[in-house]
Amino acid sequence: MAFDGRILAGVGVLTAVVEGGSFVKGAELLGLTASGVSRAISRLEVRLGARLLDRTTRSVTLTDEGRRFYEAAKPHLAAIEDAAVLASGAASAVRGRLKVDIDPFFLPLVLAGRLGEFCDRYPELSIEFVSTEHLGDLVSEGIDLAIRFGQPRFSTLVSRKLIEAPILTVASPKYIARHGRPKHPSDLAGHRCLQFLDPHSGRPFEWEFINAEQTVPVETKGPLTFTDPKSMLTECLAGSGVAQIIGWGVGDLLRGGDLIDLFPEWHGERFPLLAFHPSRKHPPAKVGVFTDFCLEIASTL
Repeated sequence: MAFDGRILAGVGVLTAVVEGGSFVKGAELLGLTASGVSRAISRLEVRLGARLLDRTTRSVTLTDEGRRFYEAAKPHLAAIEDAAVLASGAASAVRGRLKVDIDPFFLPLVLAGRLGEFCDRYPELSIEFVSTEHLGDLVSEGIDLAIRFGQPRFSTLVSRKLIEAPILTVASPKYIARHGRPKHPSDLAGHRCLQFLDPHSGRPFEWEFINAEQTVPVETKGPLTFTDPKSMLTECLAGSGVAQIIGWGVGDLLRGGDLIDLFPEWHGERFPLLAFHPSRKHPPAKVGVFTDFCLEIASTL
């Protein structure tokens, strides 16, 4: 197929509709009428010879052909946007909108309270945060960057390990007063332990303890299982059980005695913090500066 510049214009309209979730929202993003957007999509479908969107009275969704086309075309559209920034002589400019799928622990316990500094550095950039249980299709969901704990599992995404966080095993003084303090990790088999669900396996994470000499897996149990780390931390503080948590954002609780680090000599287990973005050669500057900011904050903890 010979290059048709009108296809490129149509891709921009399609992107706005997908990110907005409807013709009306897409039209608002582009400053057009909804009927104009609908006509542009129809023309694009005719030129491609494929139906790209399933339309209902309330929403639009990509067809299988539309999803394949969108996922292949959107990175190139982003590259064109980056090239336009370069051509304008503002290669270092960071502006526009950044949508970040961020870990539900990292945002409230590590970044919250520090984001104003980032906004001061880049006043022309706005950020939308979402936290999903599963990291899905970044392109189709309009997500520019994902910041997540855990091992990389997504072959279609570019991943960068930012830093590794220690895993701490903690309990509140209230729990220890009632149930006693375990002297060795293996003692936890007889304690009430708060479980955290691995979204990939659908089972609670296994507990493992590592020091300079050995690795000790421990089978734990307890009546409470969580998918929200803040709720698990709240229950741990209330004395409901022993918890394994990422050792960031809880320094004040440990120093104030609200939490007790049960096994300070067993901090060998580490959990990586990763940045994911859709696969392409050069991510936008806004992705790079926010990734670097997350690393900067995490490195000070």
